[in-house]
Amino acid sequence: MVVSDESMRTRWQCCASTVLVIVLLVSNKEATARNQTVEQRIRDDPDLSEFYSLLENSAVANITLQFRQVTLFAPTNFAFQTYTGSKDDLILYHMTNLAKPLDQLEGSVSSELDGNPPIWVTRIKGPYRDNLYVNNAKILQDRSNYIQMNHQHKQQVLHVIDQVLVPVRSANKDTVQIYNPDAFQFLNQSENLDLEHHRVRSFRQRVNQNNKGNVFLAEGKNTFFIPVDEGFKPTPRPEKIDQKVIDGHVIPNHVLFTDATPKDKDYETLAFSDNVRVTISFSTQSNGKTSSYYVKSNTIVGDPNHIEGVVLAEIVKANIPVRNGVVHLIHRPLMVVDTTVKQFLESFKSTGIFDQEDGPLYKFYNKIRDEGGDFMQEITRMRDLTLFAPSNSAWSAAKIDTLYNPDKLREILNLHLVRERLTVEKIRDENVNQVQTAAERKKLYFNVIRNGHNVTLTVEGGGVNATVIEPNIAATNGFVHIIDRVLGVPYTNVKEKLQSDPMLNNTYHLGQQGNFNDELGDKTKRFTYFVPRNHAWQKAEIHFPSAHKKLFMKDYGYHVRQILERHLVVADRAYTMADLKHLANDTVVLPTVRDHLKLRVKESDKSYYVEWQGEWIHVYRPDVECTNGIIHVIDSVFLKESDVRVSGNPPVPLMSPHVTIMLSVAMLFSVKWLLL
Repeated sequence: MVVSDESMRTRWQCCASTVLVIVLLVSNKEATARNQTVEQRIRDDPDLSEFYSLLENSAVANITLQFRQVTLFAPTNFAFQTYTGSKDDLILYHMTNLAKPLDQLEGSVSSELDGNPPIWVTRIKGPYRDNLYVNNAKILQDRSNYIQMNHQHKQQVLHVIDQVLVPVRSANKDTVQIYNPDAFQFLNQSENLDLEHHRVRSFRQRVNQNNKGNVFLAEGKNTFFIPVDEGFKPTPRPEKIDQKVIDGHVIPNHVLFTDATPKDKDYETLAFSDNVRVTISFSTQSNGKTSSYYVKSNTIVGDPNHIEGVVLAEIVKANIPVRNGVVHLIHRPLMVVDTTVKQFLESFKSTGIFDQEDGPLYKFYNKIRDEGGDFMQEITRMRDLTLFAPSNSAWSAAKIDTLYNPDKLREILNLHLVRERLTVEKIRDENVNQVQTAAERKKLYFNVIRNGHNVTLTVEGGGVNATVIEPNIAATNGFVHIIDRVLGVPYTNVKEKLQSDPMLNNTYHLGQQGNFNDELGDKTKRFTYFVPRNHAWQKAEIHFPSAHKKLFMKDYGYHVRQILERHLVVADRAYTMADLKHLANDTVVLPTVRDHLKLRVKESDKSYYVEWQGEWIHVYRPDVECTNGIIHVIDSVFLKESDVRVSGNPPVPLMSPHVTIMLSVAMLFSVKWLLL
């Protein structure tokens, strides 16, 4: 079929006309969208339909949109799905009568709700742009900052947010109506406010008895923490709420909402002076489904009435905006140290108000209560102790629920218990490197990591390296440190342990030569590895300076491999030091990768030693368990003077037979060519 040029031109013109029509329609639609009023923009956004429904049914909101400037904070439909409170006049707490683009949002803006309660703005500096929050809701900036004039030529702005803004509300229409209270009015009128089932009478009574009402009347920006009545259950506790403790429940000059506040950042409280210094920080824990929010007071400098240490409290009702800041209701008073370690563990269990599964250590507590034998009684009897308590997520990751050996479980629990008081500061300042645990012949080893002013403590026990995530929780008989791993339940193989332990860096670095380390990840084998710690290699440098220097050169990878293989026992089982001591009546012979390792073993002053080539070597950390073996960290290298023969030039690697034949043939041809 032949198509004429005229026919082709006609077809192209039709196509071009169609494309032009489509472009014009799209352009017209985009222009229409750009010219929509804020009300029309919300109406046409299917993800804001819940908010638009409230807007339609509010006469006040509609009049404001028609005749005044306005900024609207519109929660998404998903935000409304997670909101369970009243929607009466809720729309008015999402409106302010001034147009505020993103770059003009600072401090607070007054809402249109009766009394004009504030909506607090938090701006967090970011590398590319600031993150913005109103109360606890994050502004979704890619969908916000829509600015348009209404029909009265009044500027209006739309911002989309990820949570519903919740104002302070009166309990019901029959009670005294409270509009825009400050923190003092909130405290005194709490029975008339909708606080669900929470009551704050006990704390209010202590505030009035100590004449500290002015603290809650203070103008400006403040964060207030108010303990609920259930947190005053121990009888002596109310008397311990003195003026300094009340000051320790207030952070001045900051309005801190939970999602808009950096975690673990310390804020000075009103109780921060020369005599007593108290800070407060926020933290969260997740159980995989929901997150729980906590606040902790840290008494850095105390006095006889105010013990140094951390008090951890759960936030049971968060982010209540008031005229002079924000209020958080907490499950117990801050600063007050009046519980034992056992009582602290029990304090988060179910009381009819708090769900035990929301507690930061509920899995640890349940394991002790249900399967720990008399472990709970033991920590109750102890006058001085430190407990390294794994978090809920640590227990989930360890999968220890499958452990049915009660003796092994008790050993694991004892590994977390130290019979003395240890704070992070004591470990750091007194250079505490290791400490005996309640588990027989088991120690914990500490490593302090400094990053500027920040100090992180890691603790190693039973082959597991954990980080302290909540330090220095104070009790009357000691301290609790929450850690992110269960000690004694290994989760790394020998290779991964070498790679992650800073004390074993040199051995790991040497093992990278010739891919020696790769063999240590084999799950089908059982290794017993005598690993020299960094200090051991420093000693070797003193005794064998030339050999040591060569070992860390790539040209001597063959020699390095020989030496490391001497340290590595491969058998059908891994050997603890107790196993080796039992086997070695005189000398134990162990199969290594290359040959055999002959050792003698002794125990002295609760430490193990191995004799190799006539030298008794201290086992610095015995029985570091891994998923495919055991590491024994030693204080000297199994190294002889003759191991590395040092000549003027590095050793020349041997050539393969194929290369030798090829070179020989090449030389014959070269000679023949020269003779010609």
